Amino acid sequence: MPKNSKVVKRELDDEVIESVKDLLSNEDSSDDAFKKSELMVDDQEEKDVDVEEGSDVEDERPAWNSKLQYILAQVGFSVGLGNVWRFPYLCQKNGGGAYLVPYLVLLLIIGIPLFFLELAVGQRIRRGSIGVWNYISPKLGGIGFASCVVCFFVALYYNVIIGWSLFYFSQSFQHPLPWDQCPLVKNASHTFVEPECEKSSATTYYWYREALNISSSLSESGGLNWKMTICLLAAWVMVCLAMIKGIQSSGKIMYFSSLFPYVVLLCFLIRGLLLNGSVDGIRHMFTPKLEIMLEPKVWREAATQVFFALGLGFGGVIAFSSYNKRDNNCHFDAVLVSFINFFTSVLATLVVFAVLGFKANIINEKCVIQNSEKILKLLKTGNLSQDMIPHHINFSSITAEDYNLVYDIIQKVKEEEFVSLGLKSCQIEDELNKAVQGTGLAFIAFTEAMTHFPASPFWSVMFFLMLVNLGLGSMFGTIEGIITPIVDTFKVRKEILTVICCLVAFFIGLIFVQRSGNYFVTMFDDYSATLPLLIVVILENIAVTRIYGVEKFMEDLKDMLGFSPSQYYYYMWKYVSPLVLLCLLIASIVQMGLSPPGYNAWIEDKATEEFHSYPTWGMIVCISLMVLAILPVPIVFVVRRCNLIDDSSGSLASVSYKRGRIIKEPVNLEGDNTSLIHGKSPSEVPSPNFGKNIYRKQTGSPTLDTAPNGRYGIGYLMADMPDMPESDL
Repeated sequence: MPKNSKVVKRELDDEVIESVKDLLSNEDSSDDAFKKSELMVDDQEEKDVDVEEGSDVEDERPAWNSKLQYILAQVGFSVGLGNVWRFPYLCQKNGGGAYLVPYLVLLLIIGIPLFFLELAVGQRIRRGSIGVWNYISPKLGGIGFASCVVCFFVALYYNVIIGWSLFYFSQSFQHPLPWDQCPLVKNASHTFVEPECEKSSATTYYWYREALNISSSLSESGGLNWKMTICLLAAWVMVCLAMIKGIQSSGKIMYFSSLFPYVVLLCFLIRGLLLNGSVDGIRHMFTPKLEIMLEPKVWREAATQVFFALGLGFGGVIAFSSYNKRDNNCHFDAVLVSFINFFTSVLATLVVFAVLGFKANIINEKCVIQNSEKILKLLKTGNLSQDMIPHHINFSSITAEDYNLVYDIIQKVKEEEFVSLGLKSCQIEDELNKAVQGTGLAFIAFTEAMTHFPASPFWSVMFFLMLVNLGLGSMFGTIEGIITPIVDTFKVRKEILTVICCLVAFFIGLIFVQRSGNYFVTMFDDYSATLPLLIVVILENIAVTRIYGVEKFMEDLKDMLGFSPSQYYYYMWKYVSPLVLLCLLIASIVQMGLSPPGYNAWIEDKATEEFHSYPTWGMIVCISLMVLAILPVPIVFVVRRCNLIDDSSGSLASVSYKRGRIIKEPVNLEGDNTSLIHGKSPSEVPSPNFGKNIYRKQTGSPTLDTAPNGRYGIGYLMADMPDMPESDL
């Protein structure tokens, strides 16, 4: 062989050896070793790693310490204050036990399927809401930004409620409780009961005057309430400290914040069942009124409750699931968390109406005593004849049944004069029919009932500590829905972003701790989340089922879970859920249009609430909240559609996931294909196969080579490569 041929052969051998070494350094996670590369970021233990563009430093993504910690986080986020003070009210208002039927039906139609969808997408793509929807379709990337805006709006006023609970918690360490009796006012001549309290009740007065020191209208600011300002600051400090390290810090707190409310609810249920009248409350609660169940309003309110109870659209569900292993059984998680949420609502309803039944029994006893005294006076004055009263009736120890018997007799005999007698019908059902929800239930009705408990301070401490924990669990998910997408997208430090977010939210939240702050809480609760979140979830459903393709999504789930999900989800996602969500959106818009926009203002002189319409500037704020929340969707769509931002730098690079590797690629703004990885279809993507194939390194290629398929690949041209199937996700 000629000498120069040997030289050529040696050079070719060296090149082949070098190519093999380079190739081995780019093997998948199942191989033995990895060398640092900008292309692959997984190691032998299959840790998920984020890659920053242009950086050789591996940034590992956090993960849950255990499955239990993750489930508790999802339960803590979904089970919130609404389960305690919203679900019992809806159950009472909409047919008692019959309300559970539409709720369960809608839980199966829209609740579990959409919850499963968010869990699956977050777990598969391993990004927050911004990244997830940007990967599916850059034109719909605004969905994630809209979720972040809604989360921020909700966090602003939700933490105020935690602040209120902290205030009541701090005031519960005294006996008697400060809202047990009306305060006395002293002047120069005599002492008398505070008129505002005398016209309402001790707990109502304490809530509106002592706690909130509320003004008489939205326009009357009245300055800051310093007590509530301190409580709001304490609430944000708690949230900041718990979230500053992400799930590493908040995950450990979940063991207490998620489990403690169940301990309290069970203690309250056991204590409540031992109270006189509790059975009456539970019987009233679950007596089905089947005729009400057929009304459209009942189904609309059940759908709304299902929607918000699971935290759909907020981004917290996606953020939490993004820290899971990719082969986690998220279908089991979706069903488990959904039914835990449902049974928690039922448990809370049992507790609430056991206690309210006890309270109604006490009020009914007072009513019987007061009206019995009136009857005795009427007998003495001769307005009533003694012959009307049955001989076995003893007014000194009269029961509710005996009083109602006497009441019915007098009503029949004195039919024309009965109204002038001023007697009242004392029925427990009348008291239980007074629908109470929200702050009225937690801070007025329930607190009043607890004043009659033996050792009432202990039960008050437990109750408000439970409210604090329920609120914190939901706040963790809400803040995670803001922090995780921003950190994933803009690569900022989580600690700094968390502190900045909490500081900004605290200072904006000062509008809620003015004397008129309660009216702003009502405004934000009514207008900042309902319609925007419905639109967000509808777009999420469209993005997965229409743009990406429900068939491919089902295949991806099979690849991820190891089994094929039921075809039930296929039909729910593709046909039923979008239709139900659209009907719910239309019904909500109609309901909002028919209901006059306004709020219930507390009038000090009358010691009662009056409905006030929002002023012009208030209406502008309400409309602005809805517009700002959904505005990112059209803005991002227009920017992507018109290519107004140059992404050639790769700042908005997509990330492709393939068996433990993350491969960076620039987003193609010219056209939206339907692949979550924005790459070629599986049949077009060549993959390494260590058979008889020959790998030849491109001469003069840079350190980071571009493969023929347009991705940043391993930098080799592959001859005679058979297709290797892989998931589109």
